[in-house]
Amino acid sequence: MNNKLIVSPSPHVHSGDSIEKNMYGVLIALIPAFLVAVYVFRLDALIITALSVLFCVGFEYLIARYIMKKEPSVFDGSAIITGVLLAFNVPSNLPIWILALGALFSIGVVKMSFGGLGNNIFNPAIAGRIFLLISFPAQMTTWPTPAIATTDATTSATVLSNLRLDPGSLPAIKDMFFGFEGGSIGEMSALALLLGLVYMLWKKIITWHIPVSIIVSVALFTGILYIFNPVPTFNPLIHLFSGGLMLGAIFMATDYVTSPMTKSGMLIYGVSIGFITVCIRLWGAYPEGVSFAILLMNAFTPLINNYTTPKRYGEVVKNG
Repeated sequence: MNNKLIVSPSPHVHSGDSIEKNMYGVLIALIPAFLVAVYVFRLDALIITALSVLFCVGFEYLIARYIMKKEPSVFDGSAIITGVLLAFNVPSNLPIWILALGALFSIGVVKMSFGGLGNNIFNPAIAGRIFLLISFPAQMTTWPTPAIATTDATTSATVLSNLRLDPGSLPAIKDMFFGFEGGSIGEMSALALLLGLVYMLWKKIITWHIPVSIIVSVALFTGILYIFNPVPTFNPLIHLFSGGLMLGAIFMATDYVTSPMTKSGMLIYGVSIGFITVCIRLWGAYPEGVSFAILLMNAFTPLINNYTTPKRYGEVVKNG
């Protein structure tokens, strides 16, 4: 009886893959967006990203070893990804002590308090960003002007903020696509993020269902509004190429632990995120809604799994 059935928490990988291989594959996919961030924000982007990773890895190691009394698993890549994604969701001029608090909340509260990798209900980086946004709204919404900009201003509004306040000052669509406007460190370049999506699909790290359903649903919902009222506020291309939509759809909503397991569940999850994102962007209190939409649907993931998982042959389904 050498063959044993080992039951363990998600994420579960098959076909010779490993958690480490997939996690580091995601990090490779994030390289194009990181290079654009360094080009746009120079040394600030490098410092914020490096410190965010250091904080997340350090907090996970300390909590696992000295509080949970178990062997730390910081080299599986998950804490590094959380650090990179948290950095990608904040301005490049964010004070370091605020970044450290965000990393502590992401790792200590959202991830490790539930038991570590595979047990967390919410995406740690998403929850960390929302925690910082609610706790430090001024610092989280003060955007430095890109170093490549021709203006002498030190701060600038994001595209989504201008979409509400001053639609006439929006940058060109191509600038949004390539990433030459203000915003969080890793959300500017739709092109760089799409390159990461292509890489992960090629390596079969993720499937197309979640990112494509989010992107298509946002384009569809805003496109319908744009047909009836063709103003910049409803322009689908602006909504697709600005803010954190691409970053959230490709790298955060696809988190193995907090997203549905079935293909039909992934589509429900993705379309719901897209719809909620559009509603918050157009009618909510915040100009951006991707993070809130993903966090909300993280909470619905167990319910989606329950109703979309195929029933075993012969299983009696009780009504009510």
